[in-house]
Amino acid sequence: MCSRVPKLLHTLADKPLLHHVLTTAQTLIPDKICVVHGHGSEQVKAACDNWDITWVEQSEQLGTGHAVLQAMPEIDDDHTVIVLCGDVPLVQAETLQQLLTQVASDKLGIITVNLTDPTGYGRIVRDNTNQVTAIVEQKDASTEIAAINEINTGIIAAPAKKLRHWLAQLTNDNAQKEYYLTDIVTQAVQDNTAIVTCQPEHRHQVMGVNDRVQLAKLERVYQQHQVEKLMLQGVTVRDPARVDIRGDVNAGIDIEIDINVIFEGTVTLGDGVKIGANCIIKDAHIAANTEILSHCVLDRVEVGKNCHIGPFARLRPDAVLAEQVRVGNFVEVKKSQISKGSKINHLSYIGDCEMGENVNIGAGTITCNYDGVNKYKTIIGDGAFIGSDTQLVAPVVVGAGSTIGAGSTVVIDTPADALTLSRSKQHTVYRWRSPKPKK
Repeated sequence: MCSRVPKLLHTLADKPLLHHVLTTAQTLIPDKICVVHGHGSEQVKAACDNWDITWVEQSEQLGTGHAVLQAMPEIDDDHTVIVLCGDVPLVQAETLQQLLTQVASDKLGIITVNLTDPTGYGRIVRDNTNQVTAIVEQKDASTEIAAINEINTGIIAAPAKKLRHWLAQLTNDNAQKEYYLTDIVTQAVQDNTAIVTCQPEHRHQVMGVNDRVQLAKLERVYQQHQVEKLMLQGVTVRDPARVDIRGDVNAGIDIEIDINVIFEGTVTLGDGVKIGANCIIKDAHIAANTEILSHCVLDRVEVGKNCHIGPFARLRPDAVLAEQVRVGNFVEVKKSQISKGSKINHLSYIGDCEMGENVNIGAGTITCNYDGVNKYKTIIGDGAFIGSDTQLVAPVVVGAGSTIGAGSTVVIDTPADALTLSRSKQHTVYRWRSPKPKK
């Protein structure tokens, strides 16, 4: 990867490769998940701090068979073991379940795939009855074996007791002087253990990552699959190649998504939502028939029905908008509750605020919520009208039905249904001459 970051921590859809594999493994409800670690151990372990994992160190990298052998003391003989690869992120639980079903409790199971160009992979060797007899690595393959297109993916399932016995018999008599996991096939044949194979529905499930080019290719495969699922649920995506889903999107029907939209975390979209181009939406709940215009950022927010957001609006964490709220261009809202029908149409900052219903906020209005040490709340009552270029210096309460004159700085609570303004008297200086440059 040409990186200081261990390969397993490089991300696909904004999630480390290893996390993808662990997530799939967990869906099988295993008794135990062992992770064999070597290079970059401390970084890898720190990135998986919240996972229920048994860590097994491979202090010397002596091959795949040696790696699995390190984990065997953690596994009981009556278990079935699935071996997964931490750099193969897109394998699906359904494929693994199919493998488990075929293995039962007494067979060796292997996931294989046929490739037009199998260069670099171990080849599946079969006899004239189509039974697997060996897996031969690329460097050890004869010309005849190298021509085989069926390859080993590195994913196997086997009874723990038999696997333990086979691993103990491995040797490193090969071109790389390593203990190959694939050599257990020969051991299984000698023990008259049946060998079964299955193939995934799509090849990308078993494709590994060895460089950034391969990582980028899998990213596009993953994104295409995610977007297609949305479209089949009733979502219109203007260009599937220009939408990224880096989390989970729960979508209703008749939703429209324009180009270059990024979803992160957990996002819920109600029926009829429209999202314009170049938006970033993270951990957000957006209710039905809301329209988000282009170039908006929504981060950890709730948006009610029939709202109108943007363009160029930013909703920061803990912003909660009720239904029929309008937030216009170059407006930032943070940690505020905006009630039904209120409007903040342009060039304003609303932070730490409780805003009532049908409030109108003029252009250039800001809530001054931070004194450099502490943050304070602004409360605006129902139906208030805040004139342009107003500063509301928290803590302050604007009464229901209040009108605040444009250009005011409000530092004291204002009464309901009254006009409040603070301005210096306007003066005009006649016979004014502007300064001249000095000679």
